Amino acid sequence: MKNTFLLFVMTLTLICMVGCMGVQPKNKELEGEKPPKVEIQIDERMYETKLGTYCWTTSCVDSVGPVELLKGKEPIPVKSGDVVKFLMNYEPQPNKFHVEQFNEGILTEVLLKENSFKAPTKKGTYFYSYGVWWMDEYVDNQSRGDAFYYFVLKVT
Repeated sequence: MKNTFLLFVMTLTLICMVGCMGVQPKNKELEGEKPPKVEIQIDERMYETKLGTYCWTTSCVDSVGPVELLKGKEPIPVKSGDVVKFLMNYEPQPNKFHVEQFNEGILTEVLLKENSFKAPTKKGTYFYSYGVWWMDEYVDNQSRGDAFYYFVLKVT
């Protein structure tokens, strides 16, 4: 009888402990050794971007900025006002985005609309940094992974 009562109390305690812990929802896991590739689409044509700095799963890699990394690379020709759209074939998609433009030593933030922006109206060569983050859905301000992609446009 004493053993049965002790077993009952231990079982009840275990049930209460497990019930009070709650179940933490999980984010979808990030897969692969590196962040996924990003392409840009301009007038139905696809162009590759260059992966720069990133933190992914268990490692972080630091690189130079877009101007240095793309030095000597042929710019993508665009017309003034062309729509530049970012495409990533990966799930889960990042949930935070940021684009910066570098031109003649001036850094400008570019506003995205539906994951795209319009090429500048002024002729010239423009370097871009497209930053994306996979933010935790349940913990505020915690990144699960991030990546910066670089490309250069020449407005003619």
